[in-house]
Amino acid sequence: MKLVELYEKGRQVMDESGKDFNLGGVETEFVLRHNQEIFTKYVFLQKVINSVEVTSKTRLLDVELEVPIIMSSITRPIPQIQDDGLLKVARALRDTGSMMSLGTPIPPNIKELVDTRVPLIQTVKPWEDRDRVMRWVSRAEEAGVTWVGIEVDAALGTKRTRGCAPMSVEELKEIKQRVSRPFVLKGILSPWDAEKALEAGADVIVVSNHGAHTIDYLPHPLDMMDDIIKVVDKKVPIIMDGGFRSGSDILKGLSFGAQAIGLGRPILLALAADGENGVRTLITELAEQLRRYMIMTGVESPTHAHRGILLEV
Repeated sequence: MKLVELYEKGRQVMDESGKDFNLGGVETEFVLRHNQEIFTKYVFLQKVINSVEVTSKTRLLDVELEVPIIMSSITRPIPQIQDDGLLKVARALRDTGSMMSLGTPIPPNIKELVDTRVPLIQTVKPWEDRDRVMRWVSRAEEAGVTWVGIEVDAALGTKRTRGCAPMSVEELKEIKQRVSRPFVLKGILSPWDAEKALEAGADVIVVSNHGAHTIDYLPHPLDMMDDIIKVVDKKVPIIMDGGFRSGSDILKGLSFGAQAIGLGRPILLALAADGENGVRTLITELAEQLRRYMIMTGVESPTHAHRGILLEV
């Protein structure tokens, strides 16, 4: 099944289910529209004479990946789409050399997901009850996840989640000091927050507008990456998510300085379309598309992607 067929079938299956998967955005849904439109601002500068051998392999801290593509933080919709959906996604991501990221709530079978041996991130909302935050982080660590993190941009909750409150640098530092796993801060979307994330001790940052689920009229990560890159200055890896749907989108994100790209809705659509095999097909097809664009632009590996291969139109 080709990528476009996978997306179309996934949408059809999810529409026909009659369930609310929270795929829409807040208010006017500007963020969702802009997430799709931003990629049309950039075209590729072709470089095919003396073409290069390419690899999609990359490394994020201590994690070796076959592809610079991971699953963004999602939990709640997946079991609604298919029975044992989280396990199916975990196995598919493991088999394709990708990485899984979970959000709210922490799955009751998180240890079973860890046991699949897929690299696994567990992020936690900044609950007003700070003891609850630490309990969830500790639970994730005890289960053996690869990294733990806080979704800092859920500061006042999301479209579906309430009971959150902004966290201070001091609070984030305290969590960082109490965890033994690499510490991820997700939802960085300004140079200000990038600076504060580094101050708090983040080992990885995720540049994201939270899939249009927090506030309206947010920029896309590509709009902000130049300013964020100046602050981060290669001190920590950057993951980016927000409307990525194709191999060309992924290469554009890498070219702006991300080390990996997160996928949210595409994972859900692929699972709905064809279960575990659908997610495996999704990552495989995206990786193949990415490698084609890398060959045609002279990019040897994800770490060699750079802004010089893009032209703003």
